[in-house]
Amino acid sequence: MGIEKGAVLQEARVFNDPQLDPRRCSQVITKLLYLLNQGESFTKVEATEVFFSVTKLFQSKDTGLRRMVYLIIKELSPGSDEVIIVTSSLMKDMNSKIDMYRANAIRVLCRIIDGTLLTQIERYLKQAIVDKNPVVSSAALVSGLHMLKTNPEIVKRWSNEVQEAVQSRAALVQFHALALLHQIRQNDRLAVSKLVGTLTRGAVRSPLAQCLLIRYTSQIIRDMGNHSQSGERPFYDFLESCLRHKAEMVILEAARAITELDGVSSRELTPAITVLQLFLSSPKPVLRFAAVRTLNKVAMTHPMAVTNCNIDMESLISDQNRSIATLAITTLLKTGNESSVERLMKQITNFMSDIADEFKIVVVEAIRSLCVKFPLKYRSLMNFLSNILREEGGFEYKRAIVDSIVTIIRDIPDAKENGLLHLCEFIEDCEFTYLSTQILHFLGIEGPNTSDPSKYIRYIYNRVHLENATVRAAAVCTLAKFGFMVEALKPRITVLLKRCIYDSDDEVRDRATLFLSILGNDDGLVETDKDSREFLFGSLEAPLVNLETSLKNYEPSEEAFDVDSVPKEVKSQPLAEKKAKGKKPTGLGAPPPASVSGFDAYDRLLSSIPEFATFGKLFKSSSPVELTEAETEYSVNVVKHIFESHVVFQYNCTNTVPEQLLERINVIVDASEAEEFSELSSKPLNSLPYDSPGQAFVAFEKPEGVPAVGKFSNTLTFVVKEVDPNTGEAEEDGVEDEYQLEDLEVVPADYMVNVGVSNFRNAWENMDPENELVDEYGLGPRESLAEAVKAVTEVLGMQSCEGTETVASNARSHTSLLSGLYIGNVKVLVKAQFGMDNRKEVAMKLAVRADDQSVSEAIHAIVSGG
Repeated sequence: MGIEKGAVLQEARVFNDPQLDPRRCSQVITKLLYLLNQGESFTKVEATEVFFSVTKLFQSKDTGLRRMVYLIIKELSPGSDEVIIVTSSLMKDMNSKIDMYRANAIRVLCRIIDGTLLTQIERYLKQAIVDKNPVVSSAALVSGLHMLKTNPEIVKRWSNEVQEAVQSRAALVQFHALALLHQIRQNDRLAVSKLVGTLTRGAVRSPLAQCLLIRYTSQIIRDMGNHSQSGERPFYDFLESCLRHKAEMVILEAARAITELDGVSSRELTPAITVLQLFLSSPKPVLRFAAVRTLNKVAMTHPMAVTNCNIDMESLISDQNRSIATLAITTLLKTGNESSVERLMKQITNFMSDIADEFKIVVVEAIRSLCVKFPLKYRSLMNFLSNILREEGGFEYKRAIVDSIVTIIRDIPDAKENGLLHLCEFIEDCEFTYLSTQILHFLGIEGPNTSDPSKYIRYIYNRVHLENATVRAAAVCTLAKFGFMVEALKPRITVLLKRCIYDSDDEVRDRATLFLSILGNDDGLVETDKDSREFLFGSLEAPLVNLETSLKNYEPSEEAFDVDSVPKEVKSQPLAEKKAKGKKPTGLGAPPPASVSGFDAYDRLLSSIPEFATFGKLFKSSSPVELTEAETEYSVNVVKHIFESHVVFQYNCTNTVPEQLLERINVIVDASEAEEFSELSSKPLNSLPYDSPGQAFVAFEKPEGVPAVGKFSNTLTFVVKEVDPNTGEAEEDGVEDEYQLEDLEVVPADYMVNVGVSNFRNAWENMDPENELVDEYGLGPRESLAEAVKAVTEVLGMQSCEGTETVASNARSHTSLLSGLYIGNVKVLVKAQFGMDNRKEVAMKLAVRADDQSVSEAIHAIVSGG
C-alpha cells in the first residue's frame, strides 16, 4: 500500500489536536494497525509516544473511534508502568451504560493488565460473566480463556459464575462458558466426567456448545478405554441422539465422533453412515465435502460399512468441487467390488485431466491398492495407468505411476510382460533421468525371465543413442544383464556393446568394455558363471558410502586393499549429542557411531589397548546407550563392542561439574544376571577434568561364536577433588565416591550387523533353500501392523530392504524383507509376512535363509524368545 512508518507517525500528531476529527483519527489508527500486522517494529520511544497520544482519544464520544482505540491499545501492549494511564478510562468504560464499551473494555483490560491489577477488577469480571447482555458476557468469558494461561488461580475462582453462564439461552455465551468451564476442570478427570454427564442429559441449546460437548464426550470415551460391564459403550447413546439434532454441524460432529471411536463395531457405525449418506446429496458443497471426507477415512478401516454409499458417491465424481470429486473416487476405489472396477475406470478417465497433480497421486495410489485387492482386474487397471503415464505431468506424479506399475508387476506375475512393455514405451519419451535409470534397472532384473526377452532389447538400445550419459550408462548395464541371463541373445548383445565402446562419455565406454570382458570378447576371456552372476546381479556386502570412505582412508602400500575390512553396518543419521540445559554438549569419548569412520576408529582404539589386542577382529560396535539422565552431574554412555569370543564395554564419561576433578574412575560391573559372561579385565580412567570426555573399559569373555545375552548392573566409582575456581588447581586430598548407573543389557540384536542388499529376490534365490526354515508366530494385540513390523525388526537388529519398513496406515497385511550379517560373518535373509484380524491380533509367518542352517534356527529362537 506504500505506507511508511515515519509518515504515519507524523500523521499521529492529529491525536493531540484540540478539536478531534474522529474520521481522520480512525484512518491514522488503521494505518498504524496495518504496519503492526505487517511485522513493522516500533521502538520503545515510538510506541510510548503513540500510546500516550491514543489515550487522549478517550475524550471523544464517537463510537467508531472508540472501537479503534481499543484495538490499537491491545496491539501496542503497553508496559506495566504505562498500563496505569489507561486503566481508569477502561474501568470507567467497563461500567458504562453502553454495552459495546463494556464488552470491548473488558477484552482490552484483560489483555494488558497483570495479576496484581486483575484482583482489583475481578469483582467486575464476575458480574460481567452473568450479565444479561450476551455480548458483555461472552467478552468476559473469552477473556477468562486467555487469562487462564497466565493467571489460572484467579480464573478458577469464577467456577460458580461460569457454571451459571453455561445455562444461558444465548448460543455464544453457552459455547464460551462451556469451553472455559472445561478448561478450568481439565486436569480433574472425574470433574470433567461429571460435567459431561450432567450436560448430556439435555441442558445445551447452542449448536456450537453441543459440538464442544460431543468432542469432550469422545475424549472421555477414549480415556475410559474398555466398554462398561454391560458391554455397552458409555455415552454412545448421547452421540447417537446427536445424529437426530436439527443443526447440521452437530450431526456431522456426532457422526465423525462415532466413526473415530476405538474399536468401533459395524452396529455402532450404521447410524452414522446413514446420516452421512444423506449429506452426500446435499445442495451445500461444505456438507458434501465433510460427509465424503469422513466416509473416506471410514473406508480405510471398515470398507464394507461404506459400500451402501457407493451409488451416491459415484454421482459426486462429476462434482464441480474437485476436492469432493477426488475424495469420492478414492473412497470408491477402496470400497468398490470387482464388478464395478471397469465402470469406475471409465468415469475416472474423464476426471483425471481436470485435477492437479497432488490429487492425481492420491488417485494413482488408490488404484494400486485396488489392483492388489482384485488381481484379476489388472489388465484394465494397468491400461489406465499406462494411458495416464503418457499424459503431461510432473516428476512426483510420474514416479507414483511408475511405482504403481512396478508394484503390480511384482505382486501379480501375469501382469509382468504387459507392465514391462508399458514401461518400455514410457522411457521412449521420458524427460526424467531418474525414472529412466530406475526403469532400465528394473528391466535388467525382470526382463530376462520373460517368455520373449528379445522384444525389450530395441527399447533399451535406443536409450544408448537418444539419451544423456547417465541413462546411456544404465542402458549398457541392462544390456549386459540380458546377455548373461539369455544365452541365445549373447552374440547380439556383444555386437551392441562393441558399438558402445566408441561412446563420447568415458563412463559408458568403461562399462561397455568391462561387460564385454565378462560376456566373452574376441580374446575368449570369460569369467565363471558364478562370478559373473555375483558381479551383475549381486549386491555389495558393504554399503557404498562405507566403501568410499575406506578407499579414501587407504594408504598405498605393499599390502593390497582388503574389501573384507570395509565396515558392513548400515549407518543411520548421526546420533545427536545430548545437551544439558545451560551446559556445553556432553560429547562422546569416541567419534559418533553414525559417522562412517566410527567403526574404524573403534577398531583402531581397541587394538591399541594391550589388554584387548588379542581379541581378534571386531565384529560390531553398537550405538551409544545412555546410562545417565541428561541433567545429571556426570554423563555416561556405553558402547558395546562385539568380538567372536569377547565383549568389551566402552564407558564414555564426561564430568559436567566445573568445580570438580575426578580421578581413578572405574566402572564396577555386576554380571550375576549374565551367567555366560566372565569378567576378564578392566581399564580404569586416571583423570577426568571438567567437560573433557574420557573412556573406561571392561572386557568379558563368552563362549566362542555364541550369541550370549544378559543384564549387567553398573556402578561408577571415582575420587572427587575440589577445584579452586580462581586458580583452576585441584586440592591434593580427595573423597572416594560412587554413582549408580542404569543397567545395561546385551541382546540378540547386538550379534547382527544390519547389512542391506540391493536386490533381495536374487539374493534370496542364490541362498541354499536347504537352509530355509519357516514357522508361524502369534504376536498378540498391536495398535497397528507398523508397530509389529518395527518390533520384529528391532528384536532381530536387521536391515529393512526395498522400502518394506514402510507400512500403510490402514494395512491389514504386510511383507517385510530383512537382511543382515550374523556373528561369524554368516549372511541372513528374512521374509516376514504379517497379518492383522479385526481384534487387532497380529500373526506372522517367518521364513529365514542363511549360509548356515544353525543360524536360521538361531533367528527363529530369537523371535520365539522375544
